[in-house]
Amino acid sequence: MADLIDFSSPVIKAIGVIYALLIAASLIVAIMKRMSPGEGTTELSRRVTSWWFMITMFTIAIVTSPVVSTVFLAFMTFLAFKEYLSLIPTRRVDRLILLFAYLAIPVQFYFAHENRYGLFLTFIPVWMFLFFPMAMTLAGKTEGFLRAVGTLSWGMMITVFALSHTAILLAAGDEAGVAGGAGALLYLVALTQFNDVAQFTWGKLFGRHKITPKVSPQKTWEGFLGGLVTTSAAAAFAAPYLTPLDNVMGAAAGAIIAIAGFLGDITISAFKRDLGVKDSGGLIPGHGGILDRVDSLTYAAPVFYHALHFFIFSGRIT
Repeated sequence: MADLIDFSSPVIKAIGVIYALLIAASLIVAIMKRMSPGEGTTELSRRVTSWWFMITMFTIAIVTSPVVSTVFLAFMTFLAFKEYLSLIPTRRVDRLILLFAYLAIPVQFYFAHENRYGLFLTFIPVWMFLFFPMAMTLAGKTEGFLRAVGTLSWGMMITVFALSHTAILLAAGDEAGVAGGAGALLYLVALTQFNDVAQFTWGKLFGRHKITPKVSPQKTWEGFLGGLVTTSAAAAFAAPYLTPLDNVMGAAAGAIIAIAGFLGDITISAFKRDLGVKDSGGLIPGHGGILDRVDSLTYAAPVFYHALHFFIFSGRIT
């Protein structure tokens, strides 16, 4: 493996376009806040700021060496998992088991970095899934056993396993098209963030019919469908430059990312509502924690990666 990621021109051009769009969006939002301040423009400003944060964070991961990039993505996942554990009640007897859960993060990302698909796919869903209840059983305390093993296993899946798909996507190399794994990762992250802003904007403009009023009251069918169409169009245009997909398959990938991103968003919202919290943390002042910023990716990353793996990496479509 090369020491440095190939700075292919499609990736550099795409990053330039994304930052140009971010600057334009920030200027438009600033004008809107001055002309008609209110809750809607404040929330839109927060989402654009979130876009800046996520794109900048993943740009760093994309333009550095593969090892540094993987460590960076693993650290981001560590913060998300840590925020998750800070929100759920844990038993004192499980402290050593939580240490093993943290130690599983570098192991999972090592498998991702080495593109060891079989080990990557089974380490957490099979081996850690079996290890946690066994270790808790040997600890000898049965009170709260089911809740403890369930919340820990789900937390590992929704944060560590799900988000580690960003690292294995980055490691895909030439299989991921002319721009390599870096281009595919940029494609995923940019579209996921774009979809979040697009759904919010369409919802504010035309939203009338709520999808999940008890989970996320601001989500509407109009916003969801508007974001779906907009994201699919953007994905179709960008696909040939950043992925091995043509325009038609790119549109399908955009729809997958939009739907999966929406489901990830509302799933994390349901988790936070159950616990009675608005944000998962305060790492980013005024914008919540890492888990709040990567909620859409918890579904979008694994669904997008496995769609590529099934149709492209395994040779089903050439």
